[in-house]
Amino acid sequence: MNLHFYKYQGTGNDFVMIDNRSDFFPKENVALINKLCDRRFGIGGDGLILLENSETSDFKMVYFNADGNESTMCGNGGRCLVAFAKKLNIFDKETTFDAIDGLHYASIENDIVSLQMIDVDSVEIHDTHCFLDTGSPHHVQLVSDIDKFPVFNKGKEIRNGAPYFEEGSNVNFVEKTGEASFKVRTYERGVEDETLACGTGVTAVAIAMHRTEQVKNAETKINTKVLGGDLTVSFNVEQGVYKNVFLEGPAKFVFEGTIEI
Repeated sequence: MNLHFYKYQGTGNDFVMIDNRSDFFPKENVALINKLCDRRFGIGGDGLILLENSETSDFKMVYFNADGNESTMCGNGGRCLVAFAKKLNIFDKETTFDAIDGLHYASIENDIVSLQMIDVDSVEIHDTHCFLDTGSPHHVQLVSDIDKFPVFNKGKEIRNGAPYFEEGSNVNFVEKTGEASFKVRTYERGVEDETLACGTGVTAVAIAMHRTEQVKNAETKINTKVLGGDLTVSFNVEQGVYKNVFLEGPAKFVFEGTIEI
């Protein structure tokens, strides 16, 4: 069987995209998904995303990590899926779609996708880090000299350690670079490596930095620089709840093709 696929990337976070509106793709085949995401023996990607029909919105997002397992929300993947849906002429400028964490609104203009994330009502503040869920679980930790920081080793250690253990957490290391600007590097569970960007990760970083007063309380637009480019996170705060959370940045088509499976 030949599988037609599309490849998209958002600030270096890259994804295999499949139009599964006819419901043909074998979603239970973990080994196949893992192979398709393999950069040597497959197409290569941080994850694989199926675009499917939805009864309540324009389309549905089903996201798999590169290890082949279905996973929680992926922010950059969601932004790339919006760009893919536009390429398929599913919508024009604005859309809503279903994902594992609920309904998402998004808009696109000139390859820049703005994606509404879930509300966040809880930020755990610890001595060395914060923990919060922005559709996926995230450990957020301030460090110095982030360019030389051992992200892979420290990220893997934290991801598999207490209190996260087998379920794990994504791990974000952060360095403040300006009044409302931060550099971010992320170790992603499921990929089990550092990625060039993580959308739910920079969303978690922005909220955690605001919550811990690393930025002025009135500042609700946070700029983040990741290895693959720049992402912006904006939000409103109402009685301690972060609402109208938007992740904005580029999402671009790379190539399409067929592969025998």
